Amino acid sequence: MHFKFVVNNFFKFFEVYNMDMFCQRFKELKLNKKVTYQQIADILNVKMRTVQYYASGHLKPEYYGLIALADYFNVSLDFLVGRTDNPEINK
Repeated sequence: MHFKFVVNNFFKFFEVYNMDMFCQRFKELKLNKKVTYQQIADILNVKMRTVQYYASGHLKPEYYGLIALADYFNVSLDFLVGRTDNPEINK
């Protein structure tokens, strides 16, 4: 039950506060890695337009999509959604 509460609160925070930061970080990471929307879509197994909507802020990735993006760009989830400026992953 605690896990569900934490996940739900994370997404409420993400929806309300950090959608703009996610879009900014996502676009910066995409440019730095020099990949296309199609390449990211292939990795996430979604349509290219969906990834474009992520970049524009019209859609937000689901939980597993966020994890896949953080793994792909080798950054922490907290960095990806703007909760920290440190991209390093704590293991």
